[in-house]
Amino acid sequence: MMWMLRFLLFALIIFAVYSLTKYLLNPKRKLELAHEQKRFYFFDDENNVHKNFLLTYKGVLFEGEKYLGTTENAFEVVSIFIWPRSVSELKGLVKEDFLFIESKIREHYSSAKIDWKSPIKEFLEKNDPEYPK
Repeated sequence: MMWMLRFLLFALIIFAVYSLTKYLLNPKRKLELAHEQKRFYFFDDENNVHKNFLLTYKGVLFEGEKYLGTTENAFEVVSIFIWPRSVSELKGLVKEDFLFIESKIREHYSSAKIDWKSPIKEFLEKNDPEYPK
């Protein structure tokens, strides 16, 4: 009976360590933490084109929709549409912030054309008539 209790206690400790590790390494939790701390974090499943990516920057949560297409050599993500989850959180962001976000997305999807949805699209076009590049 004593061996069984020891085994159950050992199994419980292993399960607790496993659960804690799984929780700490969860990318969704990291996204939420970065959003609260107003840091940049990019959350994406690059192997699943149908799944939208999320990113947070300066306390604003953005969602991006990926579209698969052909390039000269392969099938890749060729178009991305990005929008903020809450437009009211955009207060204080400047053009350089959106260009920074675009550069971070291009690190993952170099051949993709990035399009912003309203009102960011109008903001970027108003401040730079030659936008998009």
